[in-house]
Amino acid sequence: MKDEVFGLFPTPVLRAPGALGGRLLEGLVEHFSARATQDNKESGQLSHTAMLNPNDSPLLVEAAMAITPKIVDMGALMFGQRLEWAIKEMWVNVLEPGGMQAQHIHANSFVSGIVYLTPTHPASQTVFMKSSTGTDFVFRNDGPNVAPTPFNAERWVSPAPAPGDLLLFPSYLLHAVPHNQGERRMTMSFNAIPNGLDSWGYRVEFG
Repeated sequence: MKDEVFGLFPTPVLRAPGALGGRLLEGLVEHFSARATQDNKESGQLSHTAMLNPNDSPLLVEAAMAITPKIVDMGALMFGQRLEWAIKEMWVNVLEPGGMQAQHIHANSFVSGIVYLTPTHPASQTVFMKSSTGTDFVFRNDGPNVAPTPFNAERWVSPAPAPGDLLLFPSYLLHAVPHNQGERRMTMSFNAIPNGLDSWGYRVEFG
């Protein structure tokens, strides 16, 4: 009999290649390049737009319409039901050469996402990190002879994205962007919430 290994309680990350098309991508880049004026406290080469509602621009309305069905798919993986979802905020990030984004999570949401608007240098692909609390043993085994596996690795580098690709992940998942060694990198991020969650009649509504 062959041994079996079970990946118990995996964390879903959904990748949707080409979720947004060329014309919409061009419009988003042109419209928001000059509107990313809010500085990032961790990196002088990273700036953001203000937090935006999808209804703030016809471009965002079109983007939200394309993205939302994928969020529903992601929600079904997380909660086992195809719920009604809404994007509660969107923003555009502009990462200049040499910039980086420190590790962070997205609070007060359930699904977060990234749409890559421009090409991404291989060294600046989004990196996800294992939480340092609650799931690890105190003792570790690290060194040059240790081979990373899905069960001991500390980080996971997302697949190389093309403009228009969408990445969805649970909002609690730590992630970061290493120093940008390429040209200007633009992404659009967002957070989404379901209309509510129901556990055997104990229902929580989200506005």
